[in-house]
This record gives sequence, C-alpha cells and structure tokens, in this order.
Amino acid sequence: MSVAFVNNTKTVLLLGVLMALVVGVGYALGGPGAIVPALVIAIVMNFVTFFFSGSIAIKAMRGREVTSGQLYELVDDLRQRAGLPMPRVYVCPQQAPNAFATGRSPKHAAVAVTEGALQLLSREELAGVMAHELAHVKNRDTLTSTIVATVAGLMGVLAYGMMFFGGGNREGGNVLFAVGAILIGVVGATIIKSMVSRSREFVADADGAAIAGSPDGLIGALRKLEMYSKRIPMHNPNPAQNNLFIVEPLTGGKALSDLFATHPPTEKRVAALLRAS
Repeated sequence: MSVAFVNNTKTVLLLGVLMALVVGVGYALGGPGAIVPALVIAIVMNFVTFFFSGSIAIKAMRGREVTSGQLYELVDDLRQRAGLPMPRVYVCPQQAPNAFATGRSPKHAAVAVTEGALQLLSREELAGVMAHELAHVKNRDTLTSTIVATVAGLMGVLAYGMMFFGGGNREGGNVLFAVGAILIGVVGATIIKSMVSRSREFVADADGAAIAGSPDGLIGALRKLEMYSKRIPMHNPNPAQNNLFIVEPLTGGKALSDLFATHPPTEKRVAALLRAS
C-alpha cells in the first residue's frame, strides 16, 4: 500500500471528521438553522481568499519573479517530467532557507524559494525541493488547504455569531455550554487542519521524489533546511501561511504542542522516503 494512498485516505477521513465537528458545534449553538448561514459566510470569505491567496503569499514574502537562469531552467525541466504547465518562479529576499508553492490550480501556480535556500542547497537538493513543491501543485493541495480553511474558519464565524447574536440563548440552551462547544470546535478544527497539512506533506515528499527521479536530493535538503530553519527566523511571516513552506519556518515562538504543528517531524519524513526508495 503506497504512502500516497494512505495519506490521501487520511485526508478524506479528516475532512469528514471536520465536517462532523462543524455540524455538532452548529447544532449545539443554535440548532440546525445555525449551520447553513454560517457556512455561506465562511465559503464567501474563503472563495475570495482562494482566488487571491497566490498573489497575497508572494507579496508577503516580497517575491521577485525570474524568467531565466539556472533556477528557472531547473523548474522547467522538473515540471515537464511532472506533466505540468510552467509555473511562475520567484526568489524571495529572505535568508531563512525555505520554499513554497501557491496558486489555485496548476495553470495559475507559482513556486518560490528564498535566497537562503539557494545559497545553502546543492543543485540535487534544490531539485528535490522544487520537485516537492511541484508535487503540491500537481496534487492541488492549495485547493485541499482552502477547503480545510473554509470549514475551520466556520468555527470563527460561529463564535462571532454567538458573541453578537446570543447563539447560546435559544430555548433550552446554556451560555456556558455554547462557549464550551465553541472552544472544543476551534481547538478541534485547528488540530484537524494541522493533521491534514501534515498528511499532504508526506504525499508531496513521495511524489516529489518520483518527479526528481530519486529521494536523495530531497532527503539531503530536508535535513539541511531543518537544521538552518531553527537558527534563522523568517522575517515578518504570516503565521497563517506556515503550511505553505516545505519546512515549518521559525517565527520567534515555539509551538505549544506537536498537535498544532503544520508539518510532520523531519526525521519521519526522511524515514518515509527511505522506506519508499
């Protein structure tokens, strides 16, 4: 049974659990009638985010587009192997070594790498990293992330509605019960969102190694990126974009728990690549 199959199945199951969580919290707050209005609001909000998330992420990282040179040629070669249209290629003026992919579909995709990663990685390692990002594009992981963000964001909408419209004051309801339901919903949605993100990283690692032709470059890159990303913080990152990067960037703080981490531990990713090779 392949790593991709296991983790794709896990993603579907987690999405199902997330939807069930939304239904449960919505019912606890205002009965069945509270679910549909909140869902509509959340979908509209995330529909806008979906169409503009690519440009937002690139601008946040101050990405500079390149249309020639070694990086561009490397991405062009890899995307042909993957059977993808040519994405836009960006270099970001950050010393923290990292890379990410964005865009709502393969036809509207962009891949970006920081100057720190270009200086740190060998050509083989850089090829592994860019193949990983192209795997995210091919697997439409941006769409998956948007769906998860839509459903998880619904929890915030429900909390907002409870605060201003008294969702817990319906007949037979209890304010403390409603507050408890929202807290459980928000924490639960955050955990599931992180689990989905971690699952997609394993799939992108496996598919990226296939695109590159070998897992060796990606394995070496992951080890280097893990080591240096812990020393060099990303300047002014948007924490909501942490799941975009190939390794979780250092933002000056420490996660309270691995449950909220957007990436699996690097040693587990390397072990999975070694098992599959």
